[in-house]
Amino acid sequence: MRKGFGIGLTVLGGFLVTLAILAQFWAPGQLMKTPLDTDSLTLLDGTAQLSDGTGGTDEFPVKAFSVTRADSDRSDGEVVVFQNSSCLVKDEGEIDECVSASDPEERLISASTDNFATDRRDAMAVSDPKYLPPSAETKEGLVNKWPFEAEKKTYQYWDGFAGQAVDATYDRTEDVDGLETYVYKIVVSDVPIEVTDGVQGTYSTDREIWIDPTTGAIVNQFETQERLDGDGNTFLALDYGFTDEQVAGNAEDSKSNASSLNLIKSTVPLIGYIVGIPALLIGIALQIMRRRSATA
Repeated sequence: MRKGFGIGLTVLGGFLVTLAILAQFWAPGQLMKTPLDTDSLTLLDGTAQLSDGTGGTDEFPVKAFSVTRADSDRSDGEVVVFQNSSCLVKDEGEIDECVSASDPEERLISASTDNFATDRRDAMAVSDPKYLPPSAETKEGLVNKWPFEAEKKTYQYWDGFAGQAVDATYDRTEDVDGLETYVYKIVVSDVPIEVTDGVQGTYSTDREIWIDPTTGAIVNQFETQERLDGDGNTFLALDYGFTDEQVAGNAEDSKSNASSLNLIKSTVPLIGYIVGIPALLIGIALQIMRRRSATA
């Protein structure tokens, strides 16, 4: 009886310790990767001032829709490839998706599509023709999210309007629906851009991004943006950010994902060591005692 019990404890203890070691040192590297089944719709709202063509502006409420999907066929174990489509529309009538350029109510302000790839671990842009079509824009810095275990520091973050990576500087820690987030601030001033076809101007923005530090997911974002034409007149001015419903959903998703990661990284190793090591030692001790009694 003692023999079987001792062997059983030894096997159980060895299994739990091995499981704890794997959970602590191997599993995080496999789990802390951007998933290949990403398919998300991000909703924003706010207000806009749009040039009326005579030097003045018209002001109205706006909505923005951004759809981001991972291309699993082009992605692999280290790099995830994304396709994104987005639009900015006037919030007039019942509108819950992008409208076409031929919308009879002329609600479409702008629309764009994009292809990009990022490292699945650190979220940095990957510009490799192996993953992207020749027409894809070369990007640098973070794209779409922050790395897992984000730090309180300055990151390089890709700004598609500026066409370059810009500083995203840690500003503060803030609670969002019970989730601790890091808030990063981005300031861009008077970057030369083409504000519309054939019209040169400048682009400026003051943006704050709320990040779940565990997963690197963007929880909230608010931006004050201005695009001026070559004469310094407002072409488009925006004050907009994630909708309240979008923020609440992002916070819940982040809490759930962070909880799963913490279970693997912390809880499983802790239980494995606390239960496994004593079980292993007791099992070994029982076997030694049995052998001694057998030779006495």
